[in-house]
Formats: sequence, C-alpha cells, structure tokens
Amino acid sequence: MSDLSDLLLLLALGAIVGLWLKLSVARERAVQEARRQCQQHGLQLLDETVGLRAMRLRRIDGLHMIERCYGFEVSTDGHDRESGRLWMVGNALSGLSLPTIDLLSHEAPDDVTLPATRGNILPFRPRPDHRRLH
Repeated sequence: MSDLSDLLLLLALGAIVGLWLKLSVARERAVQEARRQCQQHGLQLLDETVGLRAMRLRRIDGLHMIERCYGFEVSTDGHDRESGRLWMVGNALSGLSLPTIDLLSHEAPDDVTLPATRGNILPFRPRPDHRRLH
C-alpha cells in the first residue's frame, strides 16, 4: 500500500512540474507577442514582462480550448504607464487591448478639432463565422 501511495504522490508531483513548465513556455510566448505588438503600435513595453490574469474555456471549431489573458503595462512617451491585455489560444494571439493614443499633439491650434478617441480596444482581425465561435 505504501508503494502505491508513493507512486501516486510522485505522479501528482510530476504533473504539477509539467504544468508549470508548460505555462512558463506559454508566458514566454506571450512576452514575445507583447513586444511585437508594442513595436508595431509604437508603444514601449514596460518592465519587459506580462502576467497571467485569467484563463477560460473557449469553443473554437467545435473544440474546447483554453484561452489565457495576460496583462502588461505600456508607455506612449516614456512618462506614462497604461495597461494593456492580450489573449492567446495556444501560441496564437486571439485578442488585443491597448490604451487609446491621441493622434494629434495637445498643442494643436485652436481652430483644429481633435478627433474622437477610438476607445481602448484595437480590432485584431475579423472573426470568420460567428456560428463557429461560442
């Protein structure tokens, strides 16, 4: 009986270590994606890191997959700190949220009206067929 309990304990410990390693690799992939998105949108990724904020099950093409949400902080000019989020399914980016960026400087002439802000969600890509995503 002692051998069986030792074996179960060893299997549980192995599963925990395997899960930790898998999540570490996924986090590194999220850091790379956050860097790429910040560079593409002209932002600075602060602290060069992301943090896991949430996990949820998502149905894609009839399969249940785990979607992870990572939070990070960015700066538009080096003097501010804004939060951003990215969602990943496996190694693929499934969503992105970045702070609103003013298109004109705050020193615009009085006769120039500033454009309306776009909100803090940037469209990533159109969803293929809404009936397939639940």
